[in-house]
Amino acid sequence: QVQLVESGGGLVQAGGSLRLSCAASRYILSINLMGWYRRTPGKQRELVAAITSEGSTNYADSVKGRFIISRDIAKNTVYLQMNSLKPEDTAVYYCNGRVTGGTNYWGQGTQVTVSS
Repeated sequence: QVQLVESGGGLVQAGGSLRLSCAASRYILSINLMGWYRRTPGKQRELVAAITSEGSTNYADSVKGRFIISRDIAKNTVYLQMNSLKPEDTAVYYCNGRVTGGTNYWGQGTQVTVSS
């Protein structure tokens, strides 16, 4: 079992920045893949950024160059630094952790709203 708790969402103007945090209940290097997803009404949840236990990262094309995923192993926390935010980044952002065997765990979600 893995509990994931997100924080850091909120309202920001276009061009601004936010940092999301995802605190895991266990050692994050024991989690094969951790990522951030987002969902907007009427759309499927989409991958925004992910980081493997080895530290490899990948990003959705729409956020490359603007968002950075990182982690603090000592705090068992993964971050999503979001810069140059656009109104289309408005969504509920979810933290995800995938463990050996393929089981996925999700946080409760945090709302990010970018005003134009």
